[in-house]
Amino acid sequence: MRLPALLATAFALTCAAPALAETSAAPGMEAVLAADIRADDRARDQYRHPAETLAFFEVEPGMTVVDFMPAGGWYSRVLIPYLGEEGTYIGVNPRLDERFATGGYWDLYRGAAARVPADASEWVGDMGAEVVGLNTDDEALAERAGTVDRFLIFREMHNIRRFGWFHDVAVAARTLLKDDGLLGVVQHRASADAPSSYVLGDNGYQREEDVIALFSAYGFDLVGKSEINANPADPADWEGGVWSLAPGFNGAPEGSAERARRAEIGESDRMTLLFRKRP
Repeated sequence: MRLPALLATAFALTCAAPALAETSAAPGMEAVLAADIRADDRARDQYRHPAETLAFFEVEPGMTVVDFMPAGGWYSRVLIPYLGEEGTYIGVNPRLDERFATGGYWDLYRGAAARVPADASEWVGDMGAEVVGLNTDDEALAERAGTVDRFLIFREMHNIRRFGWFHDVAVAARTLLKDDGLLGVVQHRASADAPSSYVLGDNGYQREEDVIALFSAYGFDLVGKSEINANPADPADWEGGVWSLAPGFNGAPEGSAERARRAEIGESDRMTLLFRKRP
């Protein structure tokens, strides 16, 4: 049986959260999590456990860290201030082909070199780490070969698989990471006996053994697992996929008994895996 998820940390304050001071020293994690810029983010700390997760991934101020597909910036608003002025935050987005020529993905992920720093400026202002944006097919990616301490992928493995991005992402990680660099993954977790048809990507959930095998094939050794983001109450077999749970509640109208039942479950069960780049 999976271990229960850890309780949310006691960082949430009962009073209004302070703004982060703009100093040369990186603020501690407690100050980062309590800052005003995270006012709308904190409700999900109880499910995402950012302090414990980043500690498990051995992320420290001053590092160079990749955040794959920053999207709305939930982890950006933690990482950029926490890494501090001595650190570098690199938002890496996938290479988009003609399938994404129109629509939300194109608007959100193309042109990362300009978009990621611009978004970060809106999220955190000028505080914290240097911010860089790259797509996996950018020539500038090779210029940063061997400079990255951590390459982090938060709840995007299902998209990486269903859109055929895994090769590009794994090669980019191997290129960017230092020889002793670590790759961290948080992903919605299917049961070990989930049918293959359910875990191809469209339902959000992935089997842990599949994720480990994929990275192993590209030269990454598993060095640790954590149950920090586990939720044994999630059956992980929703017909509508992971979006059946909070915050989407797809298929469960507001005010319905079913929505209330799913709210009691919380967010998805998640694997938390740490890999080391193999020589």
